[in-house]
Amino acid sequence: MTERRIFDYLHDQLRDHPQQRAFGSKKGGRWTYLSTAEIADLANRASLGFLNMGLKPGDKVATVVYQAFPEWVAIEYALSQIGVLNVPMYPTISSREYEYILNESEAKLCIVGEGDLYDKVLKAKEKVPGLGEVLTFFDHPDVRRWDSILAPADADFSAVTAVSNTIGPDDLATLIYTSGTTGNPKGVMLTHRNIIFNVEALRRIAPIGPGDITLSFLPVSHVYERVVVYAYTAYSASVTFTGTDNLGGDKGDLKAIRPHFFTCVPRLLEKVYERIYARGLELGGLQRALFFWALDLSEKWEFDQKSSGLEALKWKIADILIFSKWREALGGRVKGMITAASACPMRVLRTFNAAGIPVREGYGLSEAAPGLSFNGFREGEALLGTVGPALEGVDLIIEQGPDFRPGEGEILARSPGIMKGYYKQPEKTAEMIREINGEQWLATGDVGMFVDGPGGKKFLKITDRKKELLKTSGGKYVAPTPIESTFKEHRLVEQVMIVGENLKFVSALIVPSEEGLREWFLKHNMEWTGLDAAIRNPKVVERYQMLVDRVNPNFSHAEQVKKFALLSGTWESVKADGSDAELTPTLKLKRRVIMQKFASEIESMYQ
Repeated sequence: MTERRIFDYLHDQLRDHPQQRAFGSKKGGRWTYLSTAEIADLANRASLGFLNMGLKPGDKVATVVYQAFPEWVAIEYALSQIGVLNVPMYPTISSREYEYILNESEAKLCIVGEGDLYDKVLKAKEKVPGLGEVLTFFDHPDVRRWDSILAPADADFSAVTAVSNTIGPDDLATLIYTSGTTGNPKGVMLTHRNIIFNVEALRRIAPIGPGDITLSFLPVSHVYERVVVYAYTAYSASVTFTGTDNLGGDKGDLKAIRPHFFTCVPRLLEKVYERIYARGLELGGLQRALFFWALDLSEKWEFDQKSSGLEALKWKIADILIFSKWREALGGRVKGMITAASACPMRVLRTFNAAGIPVREGYGLSEAAPGLSFNGFREGEALLGTVGPALEGVDLIIEQGPDFRPGEGEILARSPGIMKGYYKQPEKTAEMIREINGEQWLATGDVGMFVDGPGGKKFLKITDRKKELLKTSGGKYVAPTPIESTFKEHRLVEQVMIVGENLKFVSALIVPSEEGLREWFLKHNMEWTGLDAAIRNPKVVERYQMLVDRVNPNFSHAEQVKKFALLSGTWESVKADGSDAELTPTLKLKRRVIMQKFASEIESMYQ
């Protein structure tokens, strides 16, 4: 393992492949970029400014932004090279959660972005005695801007160099607070070595080179995108930051930036797929027929497939007439995408890859900084239905038990990326780090199995979450995730949660796709008056019963859905009224919250 620190990547880029457009974002309606040299200069000036404020190695500074931008990157590297830990917080959490994180992490300073973030942090500050000042990245009438702490450009930076020379690869680099489906978040302690292991592992997989254009829109409060930003720096790519709301459409940022690479979550790909499908429905005659012929063809797609003769001609025609237009909608030059955080529907993966838009699934968690396995982009490195083989340097084992099916069990991991532990929570750390034959293994809490892939490689297949296994009153164990994933494959389903813990049978809470259901109404010449009315329509209930009847044969008798309830409100990761959100910031189901909110609907299914 190379003896490097995170901030070395910025200096490497400056020395080897300086970029004129290193990091950029939209300001005042136009794209603005900072060069590698400008970012490095800002980082040095900010580092000296922080030292002049009295910060020292081991101190913590919290940051919270809705989306990243070049100045955030400068602050990130500025803190890193003086040994101060950046504690990034989710922008969508409550003031109470900010209060908890700021107190536990002992943050000395907090820097906030636009919107309501200052007000939320200020409210929390009243109960955080150790928090000094709150600075802002943008103009605010009552607060100092972040750049007010910058040292002069011609200052003596020897103090910064002296501190950075003392920082080793096993020193803490950051605290990442997990979003968590229950309870308070936990601060994952990650070292420079943890993160650099992942950056270098991804270097062997991601098709990114110096000068390539990358797009970043996922929250940098999550370790996934945070490490990706480090990786883009290491690979000397040009990074443009934007928000998920600005991506699509003829004037969206995907078409404007024309990226070579970006990371995403499955839900984004699902939305793009839904837009593509909706446009197909708007076509008529021959165009419509060709569109759905190409879509049907994509359902047969496999990694590394070789076509010849008539079959090859079909793919060529589909590519020229249909798939090329889909690529153009994403900018026309995407070399790769990596999706993670949850399972991506098979139909979405097949469709994008068939269209020449390479999408690969990966797997990891914050405690692994984050990568454990990835499907690669070269031949023989990917297998549908899996999250790929273990990254080089990662060991994975399956701990089987009586609650699991043959070959299945909890995934345990060992790698240089595994965290030092949870900050101030040794008991929680002990629950996650398991000793086997004198070696430390991370108990992921995920259930999976190995399947044979190309070249005899073992590919990891995620089947469920250990803590989310249901046990019916009849004593049968049920894994909800595979059932939920199968339902979500259908265009009429937006969200779904399987219910059945300590109950006599399995049932489902289903949030219909409003767009998909509206199209179904149109197809059947029915008047659309909104989702609330639609879910009470007997014909709609009958249609979803047909879907349940189609899904059930894929599962054992104990796993089959006996009843379901249709709900009209989409589950969100943040609620405007301040109530408990149904999803975590990484879009995982908060099952306890959903069970409480829809207790009456659940009760009615079991009367």
